[in-house]
Amino acid sequence: MTEKMSQPVHIVGGGLAGSEAAWQIARRGVPVVLHEMRPIRQTEAHATDGLAELVCSNSFRSDDPVSNAVGLLHEEMRRAGSLIMRAADAHRVPAGGALAVDREGFSAAVGAALAAEPLVTLVREEVAGLPPADWGNTVVATGPLTSPALAEAIRAFTGEDSLSFFDAIAPIVTRESIDMSRAWFQSRYDKGDGADYINCALDREQYYAFVEALLAGEKVDFKDWEKDTPYFEGCLPVEVMAERGPDTLAFGPMKPVGLTDPHTGRRPFAVVQLRQDNALGTLYNMVGFQTKLRHGEQTRVFRTIPGLENAVFARLGGLHRNTFINSPRLLDPTLRLKARPDLRFAGQVTGVEGYVESAAMGLIAGRFAAGDALGEALNPPPPTTALGALLNHVTGGADEKTFQPMNVNFGLFPPLDTRTRKGDRKAAMSARALADLAAWLGLAAAA
Repeated sequence: MTEKMSQPVHIVGGGLAGSEAAWQIARRGVPVVLHEMRPIRQTEAHATDGLAELVCSNSFRSDDPVSNAVGLLHEEMRRAGSLIMRAADAHRVPAGGALAVDREGFSAAVGAALAAEPLVTLVREEVAGLPPADWGNTVVATGPLTSPALAEAIRAFTGEDSLSFFDAIAPIVTRESIDMSRAWFQSRYDKGDGADYINCALDREQYYAFVEALLAGEKVDFKDWEKDTPYFEGCLPVEVMAERGPDTLAFGPMKPVGLTDPHTGRRPFAVVQLRQDNALGTLYNMVGFQTKLRHGEQTRVFRTIPGLENAVFARLGGLHRNTFINSPRLLDPTLRLKARPDLRFAGQVTGVEGYVESAAMGLIAGRFAAGDALGEALNPPPPTTALGALLNHVTGGADEKTFQPMNVNFGLFPPLDTRTRKGDRKAAMSARALADLAAWLGLAAAA
């Protein structure tokens, strides 16, 4: 082993991105020191000290690799040897066309895989400032819940104010407390197994009464420094959606399309869907019901939903602040901080949104860091791939003046070179992506 190789890559943060980065680096034969501050210092949202803990939904969203950019990202990561996708596939629970996981089994699998990897050393400590220069090759993957001391150090060093938004957590209900004489199993349009969700129907009167109660419910107060922080549009609290108009929820998470209430034989006016949250099927997540209602208000308001009158909440919803950097301004094309190239950033702190996107940035950062350690040329994934499109967006494709968190979507991909019918474009983009990914992975393997 060369002197350069004998120095480990340091990773700060044991979430999805940090865990994925550690795995990718170790698989290239490079030693890793993974620093995770929990349980020495907990966050406002985490409940355990497990690696890759899922603090919001248990869904990785669509698993369709042909017509959905998220599903394509799943497939690309699988082909790139992703630990996160391996654990997700091993612990998936029914969710129609989506990939949802048993969160405890998923986290345990990620932790066990890294614990069994001899090149990975896990250190439980808070890195309360910028990593020291003598660490050398380092990946900062602290996620949206970066410790205040490290966040402040990043702001002070870069001269940039961090951009922040709020992310809300949906409640989880015990399966046995749901009244199935009023609820029923069905997926919209009978996708997946056709019965992957529990549905609670509301008629017109019940729906508008629910919206009124939601709006009147007591909310969590903001601290002065939080009041001007914007929400991320893809994860709005349910009551914030309701404030936009009384019918907003009926056309959003409570839309009844593709469902028929077997108790009435009709499509309901509105519906609340619950998705299985663990492998045993004992816990169900209220889909799209992330909230900032106070806990007492949540139990009162959500028990007005037909079928949830006696709901037992295994976890109530909550609200936490997410932090991310202005990546197009601060990072180079290989995710290195321009002002300190020994530091790479990965995960949601770079301004991607979503579990899979966060892990994808960890995968890319890990491969770049391993390449640095091995003295190899760093070849980014092609921008025609989902991995490359995300990387390109956060390292220069986005406007730094208006940069906001982004999910992967086909709008980030370069247009097709050939004319394709509108209905065939996504499939053609996916086919191109997987072909270009194979070439990139082959190039990386030959390096």
